[in-house]
Amino acid sequence: MRTIKPFEEFIKEGTARKIPINKERAKSLLSESERKLNSLNKNLEKVGIDDENANDYVEYCYDILLFIIRARMYEQGYTSSGKGAHEAEVSFTRKMDCTEKDIQFLDELRYFRNGILYYGKRFDEEYARKVVKFMKRLNHAWT
Repeated sequence: MRTIKPFEEFIKEGTARKIPINKERAKSLLSESERKLNSLNKNLEKVGIDDENANDYVEYCYDILLFIIRARMYEQGYTSSGKGAHEAEVSFTRKMDCTEKDIQFLDELRYFRNGILYYGKRFDEEYARKVVKFMKRLNHAWT
């Protein structure tokens, strides 16, 4: 199991930085996460999850969570960019009272989602169901 660096280390190395609070951008990101969640729920209801669409659900859930994390960062006056930006965003969830267990799973999800995008990694229905359940729990806690 990999340990995620504290968010402050990402600030020191310049991956994350302090910016003026941007409530409008945060609101826009939360709106987009809600839109994606509504779309996801429609797909779950009409199509369901199977091995064929598992990757789509994993990516969708990751995107929903990232929109919320980025919104919370903007609300507190932070942003991240460049190499390691997604890791910094995962690390930021400590400021959102995320448990270390959830941070580890979110980091695993980040890693696996990159595997889908860049290496053609495939996931099955069981993993996709686990991710959907995780996303819904965090979404409920964070919004």
